[in-house]
This record gives sequence, C-alpha cells and structure tokens, in this order.
Amino acid sequence: MDREPATTPITIRAARETVNEIDALAAAMDRSRNYVINQAIRQYLENQAWQIERIEAGLADARDGRVDPADEVFDAVARKHGWKV
Repeated sequence: MDREPATTPITIRAARETVNEIDALAAAMDRSRNYVINQAIRQYLENQAWQIERIEAGLADARDGRVDPADEVFDAVARKHGWKV
C-alpha cells in the first residue's frame, strides 16, 4: 500500500550569516537545523494567516458600516497618550 510521506524535502538559498544564526540557535536549543527552520516557517505561516484573517474581518466590518470615523479614533488615541488634540 503506497502512502504519501509525512514530509517533503525542499531546498532554499540563504545568506551565510542567516545559516550561521540558524545553526547557533539550533545548537543552543540542542535541536537540528531542520527543527529550527520548520518552527520558523510554521510561525511565519501562522502569523500571516492571522493577519489575513484580521484584514478580512476589518474589511467585512467596513462593508457592513461597523467603523468609527478616523478623526474620532485619532482623538481617542491622542487623549489616551496625553497628546495635544
């Protein structure tokens, strides 16, 4: 029975300095370079997905009229920080 492998190899090119930093982090964590890179990719993808979700939610709010006028938002931020309005 043929099963697809759980992982797929990929190849990237990175600056030597970046690779050195990855290797240093891997050594400090007692992990492999592969582990560090996979963790970094996973975190990047999660962050990007979160940002896209927030942007889409904001656009939906704007389409449905659930927005505050910019002047009111700027004034509220200024008051919160004690800036002159």
